[in-house]
Amino acid sequence: MSDIGTILAIPGDGIGTEVVAEGLKVLEAVSKKFGFSFTLKEALAGGIAYDKTGTPLPQKTLDMAKESDAVLLGAVGGPKWEDLDYSVRPERALLGLRAELGLFANLRPAKVFPELADASTLKKEVVEGIDIMVLRELTGGIYFGEPKGITKLEDGTERGVNTLIYTTGEIERIARVAFETARKRGKKVTSVDKANVLECTELWRKVVIKVHKDYQDVELGHMYVDNCAMQLIRNPKQFDVILTTNLFGDILSDEAAMLTGSIGMLPSASVGGKCGMYEPVHGSAPDIAGQGKANPLATILSVAMMLRYSLNCLEAADAIETAVASVLKEGYRTPDIMDDKGQLTGTAKMGDLVVKALNQ
Repeated sequence: MSDIGTILAIPGDGIGTEVVAEGLKVLEAVSKKFGFSFTLKEALAGGIAYDKTGTPLPQKTLDMAKESDAVLLGAVGGPKWEDLDYSVRPERALLGLRAELGLFANLRPAKVFPELADASTLKKEVVEGIDIMVLRELTGGIYFGEPKGITKLEDGTERGVNTLIYTTGEIERIARVAFETARKRGKKVTSVDKANVLECTELWRKVVIKVHKDYQDVELGHMYVDNCAMQLIRNPKQFDVILTTNLFGDILSDEAAMLTGSIGMLPSASVGGKCGMYEPVHGSAPDIAGQGKANPLATILSVAMMLRYSLNCLEAADAIETAVASVLKEGYRTPDIMDDKGQLTGTAKMGDLVVKALNQ
């Protein structure tokens, strides 16, 4: 039995604990099916970590992540912690992990399963067949640029500042990931910027065009972010890989996610360093935490991405994705994707069904 490495599970807050449990259940099942082993560790991050240690990202958690081969993250945050100082809010754990692990590329697929085409708020003919990969730069841009903060002015008012910064090197490396990713898909990259008014993204476009010279087999197009937001609703099938900045990617990937009918169906991967991090796109959903209503499929599909991109278990990854498709084809649905023909299923039962499909 081969050892694929060490996996760190960080359940986080809200429904994170529930969906991570199902992801690990499927991981255990697929490891038995394909004959590999792994070392599993668990750590705290997010609001629960703040409550217990006074920081959303304890040093112990960070050290464990750096020593792992992959991280499976649930979700962090919630209303309970919204009044905390910005520096210790649960979301800082996400930014800290991405920065410290060197995870500069976020891959967020938005794919419509045929059985769920009617779940989208858009017309079936608009969304059926969508297969988009949003590639978001993660460790630069306005979220990390300096100076930033809120300062008081002499007249008693306040001023908030965030700085948008990108260097040539940061743009080059994310552009290369985009073109390499497109080569394995539809060979088309749409680079999204706001080069008509933001000098920083004018540089973005210039550098992407330069990098494209090494990838002439891939089609490159450019689109302003406001137009891209519109086109995702108007004609989403035109996109293959969307390459964009940290801020724009944060927004557009959520928009692309909802084209599929439920944000609860979508996984993500953050890569670039030795240890990749994998997490569902959805948040901690504290309003349904502990009720068995959460959709675990995004986390289960994140496990598949983890096996594919970090642990080199391609057959196992394919098997998980096939099992998920099989369960959906049989009509099983959690509340977020329920329709008039579906069989209502809870969080744990959905995980059990995927395991059953894996073993058939």
